[in-house]
Amino acid sequence: MLNYSRNRAQSKPNRSLSLEGGPSFHGPYDLKQNFCNEILQHLCMKFVMVFVFALAAMDLADSKRKSNVSGKVLMAISLITLCIIILKQSPNFSSHSPFSQRQPGVTHVLVTGGAGYIGSHAALRLLKDSHRVTIVDNLSRGNLGAVKVLQQLFPDPAQLQFIYADLGDAKAVNKIFSKNAFDAVMHFAAVAYVGESTLDPLRYYHNITSNTLMVLKAMAAHGVKTLIYSSTCATYGEPTKMPITEETPQVPINPYGKAKKMAEDMIIDFSKNSDMAVMILRYFNVIGSDPEGRLGEAPRPELREHGRISGACFDAALGVIPGLKVKGTDYKTTDGTCVRDYIDVTDLVDAHVKALAHAKPKNVGIYNVGTGKGRSVKEFVEACKKATMADIKVEYLERRPGDYAEVYSDPSKIIRELNWTAKYTDLQESLQIAWRWQKSHRNGYDN
Repeated sequence: MLNYSRNRAQSKPNRSLSLEGGPSFHGPYDLKQNFCNEILQHLCMKFVMVFVFALAAMDLADSKRKSNVSGKVLMAISLITLCIIILKQSPNFSSHSPFSQRQPGVTHVLVTGGAGYIGSHAALRLLKDSHRVTIVDNLSRGNLGAVKVLQQLFPDPAQLQFIYADLGDAKAVNKIFSKNAFDAVMHFAAVAYVGESTLDPLRYYHNITSNTLMVLKAMAAHGVKTLIYSSTCATYGEPTKMPITEETPQVPINPYGKAKKMAEDMIIDFSKNSDMAVMILRYFNVIGSDPEGRLGEAPRPELREHGRISGACFDAALGVIPGLKVKGTDYKTTDGTCVRDYIDVTDLVDAHVKALAHAKPKNVGIYNVGTGKGRSVKEFVEACKKATMADIKVEYLERRPGDYAEVYSDPSKIIRELNWTAKYTDLQESLQIAWRWQKSHRNGYDN
């Protein structure tokens, strides 16, 4: 469909670290300040320990000073007491985190991958709806800048926390679940590029399938009963009949789709012997960004050649790349180019929120999330030209092996059962909203 390269300068975000290994917990205060406070607290305790050991060594070395032992012990106890008082007065010290206790009327949602494109938009919506949110992300694909935006918008220390951790670390995941009283999990965390998955399949099976197993085991061990799983239309492979329904056979053709299907199968198998409420959402090509311009899409520069068509169009409009290369003009479609179903990220997040509200114990709901209308690549490029008001150069080439002519959904089930309907269906409008963010964030969240 599309092929392009990009070389946008973007530095990697600062990553917060844990002094003792494992996950690092942060509320909506400044991350650097919190890290400094942790170091000071750690050094304070170390100083007391060294002081006590030094006293003991001195006493053993000189028996004549035994009469002063009691005074030195009292001095050490005083120092320890003073240190404890200082630590307790620290704004970051809390023996009982609000996230560790359930609050009536408040749903505490763990959003994995919440620093990413879709996950951050989901976290924003949940916070606007007064949910309590914990974001877990290892920042390999996510942006710390997105988390900071959310922290600025929602500074209540009892509503939002960010945890830097890898879901592949079993000890870290267990610690996160043991320290937090989650009511539900929205599982977005995943590497998600079809092309990259064919080059590095083991990474995809580990990151998607294995990590989902980690999340499931932790949910089972700690009694978390609701899971909203972010899946993909890639599990369907190359359907012979359009539109795609939830009954369309799943025959994925790449490691990304296969890893997602394996994760789905694990979830469904586990749910058969539990009272878990499960919702699986298979969505199509995501576009757009927050209508109020607070969040957007900012993938790593080295990954953009695997990325979305919208990213390529915006890069061409910004002059980062010379133009677009559209592969395939001889498909059996209205204009010869591939047809896809484009879903706005705001609509997609709304589907997740409605799935959360409708999740029922001992039930698995599976839904396609799309507009039900296919748009060709040519249509998309023309809409992007109008949205950016840029003269984007387009080069049409021979089709790429493996691409299929058209893919679009039948959303009738989600409309009927969850009362969800896509509202942002104007392709040009969605692209205009995303373009505004891209123009003002040329280096992503580093701006």
